[in-house]
Amino acid sequence: MAKAKRSLRWQRDPEGMRLRILEAAKQEFANHGLAGARVDRIAANADANKRMLYYHVGNKEDLYLAVLEGAYEKIRAEERELDLEHLDPPEAIGRLIEFTWNYFLRNPEFLALLNTENLARAKHLKRSTKVKSMHSPFVEMIRTVVNRGVASGDFQVAVDPVQLYISIAALAFFYLSNSATLSVIFGRDLLSQDAKDERLDHMVGLVLAALTGKSSAIFGRTKPAKRRVQLAQTV
Repeated sequence: MAKAKRSLRWQRDPEGMRLRILEAAKQEFANHGLAGARVDRIAANADANKRMLYYHVGNKEDLYLAVLEGAYEKIRAEERELDLEHLDPPEAIGRLIEFTWNYFLRNPEFLALLNTENLARAKHLKRSTKVKSMHSPFVEMIRTVVNRGVASGDFQVAVDPVQLYISIAALAFFYLSNSATLSVIFGRDLLSQDAKDERLDHMVGLVLAALTGKSSAIFGRTKPAKRRVQLAQTV
């Protein structure tokens, strides 16, 4: 009876079934990597069976690539909603940094998938016909912001947008992917709320100081009220 009901759901809502399979697969690959992931677990967590899985997506490696492509599509789609083109250049870059940081915090499975694919030397991503095309508009969006900043006098030089984005992502990615070891080494909880706020503040100040040639101190994101409380506590 349960099998019959599942089959009917599959026929009535094939796209819904495909999305459930991809979501279950994302969690499985993020938790276990490609080698440790099990198709049986993915199918069970998606309330599907192997036949449905193979029909909708393909074999395990096809499924993994679909998850990777979906992960990149998701972050690029949310970046397009930032409306960077209509912000002053320093504010646009600050918003991009803040978004990247918070996206990584909200989506730890994205970082796990990146780690897995880098260990595989991007073997599966090289098969993708979608990934490069979805990144080109994003790079052009950053290039436009940087060029506007140079034209307005806000930025000193038109840096390579790819290098700029890699630097922004690296500042967030390294901190989060190594937070366990770094917390032990430096004797502080790097994932406490105060530490995460401090890190974001540091990243924004560092990148905008490099672009503008001004002191990073003037780009701090800590709210004045919070600063006053901290000062009062030290008196």
